[in-house]
Order: sequence, then structure tokens, then C-alpha cells
Amino acid sequence: MSKKNNLNLIFITILSIISMAIVDSYIQPGYFVKSIIKILLFLVVPSIYSIKNNRIALIDFIKIKSKKEIIKSLILGLGVYLIIIVAYFILRGFINLVNIQNILSENLNVSKKNFIYVALYISFINSLLEEFFFRGFVFLNLNETMTRYKAYLISGFAFSIYHVAILSNWFDPILFIVALTGLFIGGIIFNWLDEKNKNLYNSWLVHMFANFAINTIGLMMYNII
Repeated sequence: MSKKNNLNLIFITILSIISMAIVDSYIQPGYFVKSIIKILLFLVVPSIYSIKNNRIALIDFIKIKSKKEIIKSLILGLGVYLIIIVAYFILRGFINLVNIQNILSENLNVSKKNFIYVALYISFINSLLEEFFFRGFVFLNLNETMTRYKAYLISGFAFSIYHVAILSNWFDPILFIVALTGLFIGGIIFNWLDEKNKNLYNSWLVHMFANFAINTIGLMMYNII
């Protein structure tokens, strides 16, 4: 990949993140419409660009190359789930769940009635979209054409910054910074998981379990469990 193609890929990444930030902060459509927009930006556009430039072999992303690595990722995912749940119970006094409910209702039309459906989408589909975009499209491509350090940094930073518009009103400033730092570190770990086998299964599984934990907290927030 030439320097020009690297710049094009980074430009698409920045444009997609800015576009989603505008959707989250200003347009604020319902969750269904937001999901359609995200699929276009995080799946369709990168796929068209990658196929046109012969960069991503999409079939490679669905090949299981190491069952041992999958088992390791499942164990790591369970560990991440437990860490997030324990952190929630430690910090819940600093988290305004009522405020989060109001934000979800006003901005995304998410309520107790449809939360289970949204939670299933977030856990399985949304996590895959983000892994395809940030790990497959961004990291695995850049890791072949620039220094490992830069590829890790760009992908991890992009993953963290993408969540700014989503989480900006959820927490007080200190917890917000902690959350973004955690997302950056999480992005670095996801990169590391995918680097060896060059597919998305490993990071997707861990990402999925992280979302399971967040959705478990959501189920408690809505008194569903």
C-alpha cells in the first residue's frame, strides 16, 4: 500500500468517525436509523474501498485459523466480563443510571420495552461492525505498511475517539476520561489479539463479552433482572 493509500484509509477513518459523531450528537435518529448509517460507514464503504484497492480478503476474516486462540479469547472474554461487572459495583455510586436512561430514551428511542432487542444487536452485530472497521479495515491494513507502533496507536486512538460522542453525557468528567482510557487500552488489546491470525474472531469474542457485561448492567438499570 502506497503512502497515498495509507492517507486515503486514514481519511476514510476520520470522515466515518466525524460522520457518526454528527449522527450521535446532532441528528440523533432512532437506534434503527443510526444502525443503518453505521453499517454504511463501517461496513459498506470500507468494503468497497478495500475491494477496489485489493487490500482486504474478506473471506480471511471468517476463517478460523487457530481453535486454541479462540479458546484463549473466550477465557479472556469471560475475564473482561467479570472485570466490568465488578468495576460497576465498585463505581456505581458515581454513575447516574437515571441520566443514562434519559439519554438513551431521548437520543435513541431506547426504552425498557425494546432494550433486549437493542442489547442483542449491540452484543453480536454492533461489536462485529466495530471490529471489522477498526481492526480489519484500519489496523490489519496499516500494520502491513507502516510501523507496528503507528498502526496500533492510530487504530486504538480512533476506536477511543469514536466513542466520545456516544459517552460524552453519560458520566462525570473523571469517569469519562477513565472510560476513554479503557477504550484505548481495549483497542490495543483487540489489535494484539487479531495481529497473529489476521482475522477478527479473537477480538470479536472479547468485544462481545465486554458488551455482554455492559448490557447486563443495562438489564439491571431497567430492572429486567
